[in-house]
Amino acid sequence: MADAKVIPFGEEPRSRRAGRRAQGRGSKSSSAAASSAASSASEPASPSSSPSPSEQPPSGPGPGRHSLASVPEQPDAVEDRMADEKHGPNDAHAPGPEAPRPGDSSWDRRLAEGLAFLRRRVTGDYEVDEFGYDKELTDQVLMSLIRPLYENYFRVEVKGIENIPSDGGALVVSNHSGTLPLDGLMMQVAVHDNHPAGRHLRLLAADLVFMLPVVNELARKAGHTLACAEDAERLLERGEIVGVMPEGFKGLGKPFGERYKLQRFGRGGFVSTALRHGVPIVPCSIVGAEEIYPMIGNSKTLARLLGFPYFPITPTFPWLGPLGALPLPTKWTIQFGEPIPTDGYPPEAAEDPMLMFNLTDQVREQIQHTLYKLLVQRRSVFF
Repeated sequence: MADAKVIPFGEEPRSRRAGRRAQGRGSKSSSAAASSAASSASEPASPSSSPSPSEQPPSGPGPGRHSLASVPEQPDAVEDRMADEKHGPNDAHAPGPEAPRPGDSSWDRRLAEGLAFLRRRVTGDYEVDEFGYDKELTDQVLMSLIRPLYENYFRVEVKGIENIPSDGGALVVSNHSGTLPLDGLMMQVAVHDNHPAGRHLRLLAADLVFMLPVVNELARKAGHTLACAEDAERLLERGEIVGVMPEGFKGLGKPFGERYKLQRFGRGGFVSTALRHGVPIVPCSIVGAEEIYPMIGNSKTLARLLGFPYFPITPTFPWLGPLGALPLPTKWTIQFGEPIPTDGYPPEAAEDPMLMFNLTDQVREQIQHTLYKLLVQRRSVFF
């Protein structure tokens, strides 16, 4: 017992403890060598053999000596071992990920952007073009209000967005339906959110839109303008994407029994505008809008009293009051077709009535054919 050497608690140098931990983190071969050395330590050593340094038995009591009670690990040793288990043997002291700072959070960034936006609105430090279009307000507010209806309620699926050019002017021609002009708003969000070049759609709206209070101001801010050749040409000259729905109120207020049957496209004024500026015509077909307000009747008397082109009667409106004005959650598909080029025609082609008729009929037939194809492909009205 006198030969036993007792190491007092806590007096072993940290460097020696670190050395033992490094030996414990060796490869499998080192572990095997250590176990062999431990077994040889329990037998009498032969005078003629001298163990190599890697086979030296661990320090401690030899054979025949009394074993000492295990010394508890020191707190710092426990912390080092936990770090080894967390980072691995080769990266025992690697620093962990830096904790996020409060100023880097997305909520703080959004708050800062919102405050900056309000400051610009109060001070008037924002731009509005000659038509009243407010790009910043549209991107940050109006689109954010319409987007839940687009993504979650109607679940709009967009196809052929690559057919809209990345730069320069273009005329998007679409069918019109749904009793209320929600299809124009959904088409605007579809171009805004899906076009790889981040383009904006400038819609041509009917006179009635700019006669209604509040609606008039919001339409101007969102980039809508009067459906006339002069405004359309000015927008195309600036290289904008212009959207037009030639059916007008005839398509918007048609009975439910005539759904997805295109009405007359007017006199082809949109074709003349495209020919004058040599911009492509992109046909657009929208499926799903016809069923949001199934129009089963039209009160012409109320329409005349209110100054509307029609007064819709649906299975829910006006019977359920304001609740009846809630649209049905149909599944929408918006497909942009192959563009029809117009830059190959001479300047005087815009005055050729036969050419305008042929191009108008070509656009109309392409939209109608795509509507029938999408109707065959869809599983149901709501899914």
